[in-house]
Amino acid sequence: PDLFAAHITAPNQFRRMVLCVMPDSWPTLDYSDYGCYCGPGGSGTLVDDPDRCCQVHGTCCHQAMQHPKCWPILDNPYTNLYHYSCDKKNRKVTCDHKNNECEMFICECDRKAIECFGRAPWLPEHEHLPSNRCQ
Repeated sequence: PDLFAAHITAPNQFRRMVLCVMPDSWPTLDYSDYGCYCGPGGSGTLVDDPDRCCQVHGTCCHQAMQHPKCWPILDNPYTNLYHYSCDKKNRKVTCDHKNNECEMFICECDRKAIECFGRAPWLPEHEHLPSNRCQ
């Protein structure tokens, strides 16, 4: 399979993982302000499955910050890098065994979210929702 390992900044790393599973998506644009949980913050009633993916990912990242093997500032899930591979042919991301326990936890948070996005149809009407929809 066509595999590659990524060692880049964390937001770019997540974006590249999304593109591995959904090569035709625009992850930074599609999910930065979508539903009630994709983007900064997150509250209110879920609007659809991609919104649920973001909620679950946010919860997982919060759990990573509480993980006993993660250092609070150094192992922030939004800045920590980890090792993974992308099988472009099968659209599959695999977290690498080289990761330490904290990196693996964060990588799995991202991998599971991306698999979730791959199964959940993105709906344009749920992009840029007014804040009163998410209370």
